Amino acid sequence: MTSNSTKCLVAAGFIIFRRVQSQIQYLLLQTSYGENHWTPPKGHVDPGESEYETALRETEEESGIKLEQMKVVPNFEKVLHYTVKSKPKKVTYWLSELSNPSDPVILSEEHQDFKWLPLDDACKHASFPDMIQMLKECHEFLQSN
Repeated sequence: MTSNSTKCLVAAGFIIFRRVQSQIQYLLLQTSYGENHWTPPKGHVDPGESEYETALRETEEESGIKLEQMKVVPNFEKVLHYTVKSKPKKVTYWLSELSNPSDPVILSEEHQDFKWLPLDDACKHASFPDMIQMLKECHEFLQSN
């Protein structure tokens, strides 16, 4: 018998980066609720939606960035597992590059700010160890490919 208290929350999003001169910068959004933490665009999977479809929808809703504006990086997918309000949560991220580095970010009401940050600054803004580790893995992946 499964109760709601044990059901895993499932979310998905994109780690979006851009190249400015020779620097790689990552997009982080600051939530307008709770502790105002910084994360890449992501959100909960709706019924009937794949995690990838969720990542695309949430990225567009939260940042205004559409699939046509991104180059999705092949062979990079990262899954984070953590607990939120005593419920297990799984978040799948894909990596993508903003095709035009000057494209605007258009925030939804869910976020109050955004920043394009080089790796070290992105890691300082990301308050969760697994998020920091994921950003570092993205960076290593981009530098080795």
